[in-house]
Amino acid sequence: MSKADTHTARTDLRVELGERGYDIVIARGLIEDPSAYAGAIRGQRVLIVSNDTVAPLYARAVEHALSAEHEVDTLVLPDGEQYKTLATLDTIYDRLLENGYGRDATIVALGGGVVGDIAGFAAASYQRGIDFVQLPTTLLAQVDSSVGGKTGVNHRLGKNMIGAFHQPTRVLADVAVLDSLPAREFAAGMAEVIKYGLIRDRPFLDWLDTNMAAINARDADALIEVIRRSCANKAEVVAADEREAGQRALLNLGHTYGHALEAELGYGQWLHGEAVAAGMCMAADTAQRLGWLDTDQCAHIERIIAAANLPIAPPRELDSARIRSLMARDKKVAAGTLRLVLMRDIGDAVVTRDYGNALDATLKRYFAK
Repeated sequence: MSKADTHTARTDLRVELGERGYDIVIARGLIEDPSAYAGAIRGQRVLIVSNDTVAPLYARAVEHALSAEHEVDTLVLPDGEQYKTLATLDTIYDRLLENGYGRDATIVALGGGVVGDIAGFAAASYQRGIDFVQLPTTLLAQVDSSVGGKTGVNHRLGKNMIGAFHQPTRVLADVAVLDSLPAREFAAGMAEVIKYGLIRDRPFLDWLDTNMAAINARDADALIEVIRRSCANKAEVVAADEREAGQRALLNLGHTYGHALEAELGYGQWLHGEAVAAGMCMAADTAQRLGWLDTDQCAHIERIIAAANLPIAPPRELDSARIRSLMARDKKVAAGTLRLVLMRDIGDAVVTRDYGNALDATLKRYFAK
């Protein structure tokens, strides 16, 4: 089925969190379908939060879908990771307060991961918590950041260090919006997709390896399967460990390395998925130094990541000591010790602090300084 086909089947998944549980709906045309929102918005008033790239494309369709049943307003933020800040968050609070939104209001996050994170944090914290719906418009957001309730903003000293867990009432993954996604953004989303195969789902990784050409061509059936399998993996992990006390930390494979790269390069210079892709290759190198992966497995990982049009190494000119320092500020630091997510085998990851000198050896390999 081509990406132009408008009759792709609908897929529904459930994130099982008791009374906070919610549905993930995957199909084409969800954004403009009023029935897709039914039951996810309790009150009368809705604030759509989007950005100046996505809003011109899709905000009017969302407004039209909601306006028959709700009073709808739209707030457009500047686009980019560099705007995922407390200052931008304050503009959302300003709109909510100036227009007298109450606790029965709902925020609809229309955009990629930055919009979802910052709008979700506004929902988590405004009047101590209001509802929000995720309408992710990037592949990365559809397969990862829109699911699981992590919300927040960046600080100049660390990514996502200020935030809260706040689950959406529904996630609507409209495959049609991926048609307009720039190639670089699409590739960035594939980093999180590949991650699921590396940490817990080897059969999915094998499927990705076989179907990468169709995925890169944005074949509708292939994309539905990519999103379904990714969200199913994420939903299982979140249901078992909502607040990252244990196995949910495995979802951060490559992220400790990647977040340090993003912070050092300046947020927005490398896309999040690009930094995570390089970070996963670095994590594989660290695991190889511990004897957990062999050279063929590391090469296999790099080949799949490269086939998704992603980088397999960070910029060499960066300073290894600076990257090591930034990694030490990661949220997975416990009792002063940095914990890493590493693969004991492809499809089998673990959180460990027992990596000895392997991390420093990896940094020495990848950076010139």
